[in-house]
Amino acid sequence: MRRRPVLVTGATGYVGGRLVPLLLQAGYRVRAGGRSLRKIRARMWGEHPNLEPVRLEMLNYDSVLQASRGCCAAYYLVHLWDLPGGDFVRFERNAARNMSRAAREAGLERIIYLGDLAAEGPSLNNYLKSRAAAAKALFSGPVPVTALRSTMILGSGSASFEILRYLVDRLPLIPMPKWMHTRCQPISIRNVLHYLLQSLDRDKMLGEIFDIGGPDIITYARLFNIYTERAKLKRHRIKALPVLSPKLAAYLISLITPVPIALTAAFVQGMRNGAICRENRIRDIIPQDLMTCGEVIDRALEKMEQHRVNTSCYDAGLSRPPEWTASGDATYSGGAVLKLAYRARIGVGPDELWGAIRRVGGKTGWYFGEGLWRLRGFFDKVIGGVGIQRGRRDPVDLKVGDALDFWRVLVVEPPVRLLLHTEMKMPGDGLLEFLLRPLGGKETELIVAIQYLPAGLAGLVYWYALYPVHEVLFRGMLRNIARACRAPMEDLDKINRSGS
Repeated sequence: MRRRPVLVTGATGYVGGRLVPLLLQAGYRVRAGGRSLRKIRARMWGEHPNLEPVRLEMLNYDSVLQASRGCCAAYYLVHLWDLPGGDFVRFERNAARNMSRAAREAGLERIIYLGDLAAEGPSLNNYLKSRAAAAKALFSGPVPVTALRSTMILGSGSASFEILRYLVDRLPLIPMPKWMHTRCQPISIRNVLHYLLQSLDRDKMLGEIFDIGGPDIITYARLFNIYTERAKLKRHRIKALPVLSPKLAAYLISLITPVPIALTAAFVQGMRNGAICRENRIRDIIPQDLMTCGEVIDRALEKMEQHRVNTSCYDAGLSRPPEWTASGDATYSGGAVLKLAYRARIGVGPDELWGAIRRVGGKTGWYFGEGLWRLRGFFDKVIGGVGIQRGRRDPVDLKVGDALDFWRVLVVEPPVRLLLHTEMKMPGDGLLEFLLRPLGGKETELIVAIQYLPAGLAGLVYWYALYPVHEVLFRGMLRNIARACRAPMEDLDKINRSGS
């Protein structure tokens, strides 16, 4: 099997981004599929000699077929909750059908699928219905499927762990639905990855569905208390609210945490239905030491403290420039795209200036008007956006595809350019760009620019209402970046007027 590559769909997602290096380490050739080649190549394993990056659009059958040709097997690890429209069921069903058809035509020997135990319970929300639809579509094809159904996955950067830590860290009293006393069976991401890796050459697992879970069967309330103990925090009061609906609970959790509402909804649904393994056959087929919840939390906290979180639930996102940026307009020219840019001469070399630019966002902030940035993030969360709470993966390092507050990193070219794409809820689409141009000696021209494509009248109103705020922010940002570098600044001016 190792003579032909293994296709990993969702290779830059939370699970896929950790599985790919394990496959490479085990000697497999890997074809890593994702929507952005830049994002794949930016990974630590992105230049491995046995890795073949491939752009993969799961809703495009030809793309899936092309990625599957020549492979021996495929891991199906995609979740399409971040696509516009929110029709998770249709997206997931169509994507899984494409995978099943392509697997048959390309001659794949097997598909390994990671599903959700909670998707088997009553009263499913759209997110979990989509997971059930994907499983059904995969099993409907002739290529044998090995399905692993997990309950809550715990590990640094996982959605469940992020919800857990933000709620406990931020709230002295945790108001939760009455279903928090249902039982769950969390499993470590490390144990999940071992099951996935070992399933690749286990023929007895073909065509079978396996439940996977850790050694602890506990209530959600107990899990919150374990985190409190391991994080050495004061004991929390957990209050069950019988009138809290699933939709309202998911919204409140999303408001308090950086986790997208689609994932908090899945968390709440799991809490409501309960998620416990119905059988443990896989433990005999693939034996391993299963980590307890306490051990997983200890390890996750340690990785976070050391900034060694390899992947996170915030990794999902389109990491290539939107199509409207390729319209052919010269930089800062006019047209339908509205633009605003400021520049300044800063008395420091580009390398030193880049040191300040690469720290932007997260705990460093945006160098000016932090209250305004946080207020915008709060309103974004209120209307269902990602908000500003995500922060950044690492305080210094930036890679293509990283979440950066309510932006997504599209281009990182040190010490020349940083390009960010907004993920805020707004009537339009926008980019934020930092450009560094060496002027000789110890002088660099720094340009901070925003490009915005308005959506109708509401988009125009939004742009012009915030135009004065952006002017103040950009001026202050340039001054404070220069101060952060302890360098003089001069010639601060606007490059152009919007729409001119």
